[in-house]
Amino acid sequence: MIRKTCSFILFLLCSLTSWAQQTYDLPASKSDPYKPSIQVFLPAADKANGCAVILCPGGGMRALSWDSDVEQMATFLNERGIAAIGLKYHLNNLPFPQGMKMEPMVDVTHLERFPQADANPLHYPAGDSILQLAADDAKAAIRLVRKNAQAWHLDTQKIGYLGFSAGGGVAIAATIQASEPAERPNFLCTNFGPSLMPVQVPNPAPPLLIMTRADHQNVAAGLVNLFLEWKKVGGNAELHLYGDGTGPYTLMPQTGRTTTEAWSQHFILWLQAKGFY
Repeated sequence: MIRKTCSFILFLLCSLTSWAQQTYDLPASKSDPYKPSIQVFLPAADKANGCAVILCPGGGMRALSWDSDVEQMATFLNERGIAAIGLKYHLNNLPFPQGMKMEPMVDVTHLERFPQADANPLHYPAGDSILQLAADDAKAAIRLVRKNAQAWHLDTQKIGYLGFSAGGGVAIAATIQASEPAERPNFLCTNFGPSLMPVQVPNPAPPLLIMTRADHQNVAAGLVNLFLEWKKVGGNAELHLYGDGTGPYTLMPQTGRTTTEAWSQHFILWLQAKGFY
């Protein structure tokens, strides 16, 4: 009897684990070698509050920082009753054009360098095309999450993005290009990720949270301009321009030595203040 009971508990735990980490393919061309997808991490049912965060990992559009930006963040969010959706978006595997050089890096005082908050240091057709595909992946992800909201015990009005580094650029691009209610996020948060294309703030504009370091070249200036673009149209925006630490920010132990280690707590407080948590 004991053995049967233990077997049933083990089976139940395995079932819950597989349910909480299912992978779903996103639409892609049959000729496309890259297969975008989402991985779903659901909190325990007794903790779930209906909020879902689509995690767009960083990696310079050439890799995905999956362990830190998705798996570790998913655990952090699930512990707080928030569903986490890891996005595997299109990446750029092509070489940079021969002879093409990046523009000189600038600090946060040179906002004029990034009109319309476009902080992409290297525009070229193939790179811009991959960014567009990645933005389409993000829009497809949010549509799929909303489609499954009832089954996953989510509130369709509490679904948004958290992007890290290049993933922030992907989340911003998806947000400003959303053309239908099903693909519009309810909130947008970018961690060290400026826009990689000119910004036309959507109407309505979702609440925006920006977190970065003041001395991170290009990124800080681009994100200050993103904040200003949101405010020009009356959008709700909040900017945390930390004065120290390194980035992009991953989860950090709470030592009290730097304010940057509190970024994840600031994110939760912001979600709560905006009514999403």
